[in-house]
Amino acid sequence: MIELVLTAESANRVRFGISPLDETMGALQTLLGRRGHPSHLPWLREAAAKLPNLPIEGFAKVMSARHYITDFLSPPPSGPETTASAQLAEIRRTPPDQVAHELSKVDADLSGLPEDPAVARDLLADQMEIAWTELVEPHWPRMRRFLVADIEERSRRLAAGGIALVLEDIHPRVRLVDDVLVIEMKERGRVHLDRRGLLLIPGVFAWPSVGVITMEPWQPSLLYPARGVAELWSDPERPPGALAGVLGRTKAALLTTLNEPASTTELARRLGFSAPTVSQHLTAMHAAGLLDTRRRGREVRYRRTELGDALIRA
Repeated sequence: MIELVLTAESANRVRFGISPLDETMGALQTLLGRRGHPSHLPWLREAAAKLPNLPIEGFAKVMSARHYITDFLSPPPSGPETTASAQLAEIRRTPPDQVAHELSKVDADLSGLPEDPAVARDLLADQMEIAWTELVEPHWPRMRRFLVADIEERSRRLAAGGIALVLEDIHPRVRLVDDVLVIEMKERGRVHLDRRGLLLIPGVFAWPSVGVITMEPWQPSLLYPARGVAELWSDPERPPGALAGVLGRTKAALLTTLNEPASTTELARRLGFSAPTVSQHLTAMHAAGLLDTRRRGREVRYRRTELGDALIRA
């Protein structure tokens, strides 16, 4: 197991990031059968048709590893706005000795990669850019909405209950024991987090895994599956045009979707609206008697009332 010891200073430096290149790595691992959620099948069919024509053999070899696949190929993002181009530039600045050290730990056949670590680094960066452009970037706006929704929800939890509330359901193999974050995995290590704190990175393609970055000089990070991935590739039901004309597009979409209970965060993620916008419209429809609320744990979940049902059928 990996143990991350939280000090008073590091516990107050928990932040979130979005990593386009970690999604690219996860996408290729999904194509290679190393990980995968059943909900990714619509994307998988399209991506699998592209894969044979992509010149990314070296990158694919690294991603075929079962345990360690390098840290320099997914430099921790600076925050939620980090771009793929910024990460690719950081990869190309990685010192050759760091590249050599990390590639030596990869448990895969890397024959065919250039022996010069600087040349291998640049080749892998070029191939990652191809994989990003062809496999992930066309779907990035949709994927990013899910990642932002996860961060918004966990940020609210952080403000309401601290890191313990953030981590309580982040992954079955992750738990907080007093001041130690325990991650159940084959690797072993105990790291005292310093003033850099801990970076939390949600991932669309992360399921069913959880990842940890502790190797120097990288920012200590925890990579975990974003909430609600099962809904990522499904298209929301479109509200009838007449209903949208009366209520407005956003309220109509929300009312149509709420045939089953859902929270503000789930609705924002599913429909692609911001959480504050969804909250405002839900409050208005609740006041009008179209929705009722039920609490499940710390979540408030909304559902159509009989009046809301009657309006949908009208």
